[in-house]
Amino acid sequence: MLNNQRVAVVLPAYNAAQTLARTISEIDRSIVDDLILTDDASVDGTVQVAELLGLHTIMHTENRGYGANQKTCYAAALARGADIVVMLHPDYQYSPRLVPAMASMIASGHYDAVMASRILGRGALAGGMPAWKYVANRGLTAVENLLLGQKFSEYHSGYRAWSRRVLEHLALDRCSDDFVFDNQMIAQALAASFRFGEISCPTRYFKEASSINFRRSVTYGFGVLGTAIHYRLDRAGLHRWDLLRGKEQ
Repeated sequence: MLNNQRVAVVLPAYNAAQTLARTISEIDRSIVDDLILTDDASVDGTVQVAELLGLHTIMHTENRGYGANQKTCYAAALARGADIVVMLHPDYQYSPRLVPAMASMIASGHYDAVMASRILGRGALAGGMPAWKYVANRGLTAVENLLLGQKFSEYHSGYRAWSRRVLEHLALDRCSDDFVFDNQMIAQALAASFRFGEISCPTRYFKEASSINFRRSVTYGFGVLGTAIHYRLDRAGLHRWDLLRGKEQ
């Protein structure tokens, strides 16, 4: 708990059995009140490992997709009383030791959402990010900043923190069940004028870390561009995009 705010870490998992224990071991349990894992029909024993670690574990009986996994995670965190929710991939690609810092940025009252950036500093390539992914990340981010009117260092991290107020406002059910969910969620939050912060995060690329292939990356890239274009057209009054309207719609 931080500033009397209950902190939950949610872990959207798919075949994370080999890295889950290592990820959990570096989470500061002195400030984290709840650990929630949603398993998206893994085939490698992720659920068994999660239960041995004492995590609150939710199982999808069929693979629903990365976005659908997060929807389940956030709904469970809110239902269990979280005031601050940190979403961390359980593949050990991002440092779990930053959970207190990210949660503190929200608990301070200065920010409503925080994104951990692999691009701030020089950690991405040093951590093994493939050069083509780095170039694509920087290119997409530049276009998104232009269209969304922001100055983020990246939009594509799998490590974020959200206040309860944000999660209760956003209409996440309208977002994609696939990887573009992340960007649609950000677009909704920006449209509602929530305050974002960023923190530098080291990254690790290794065999067991999850990563989408080139074909899925291209599909994701077009989805990201589509999200940014729809956002800009909506803000300019040229096209109404109901996804941005929140639950009040």
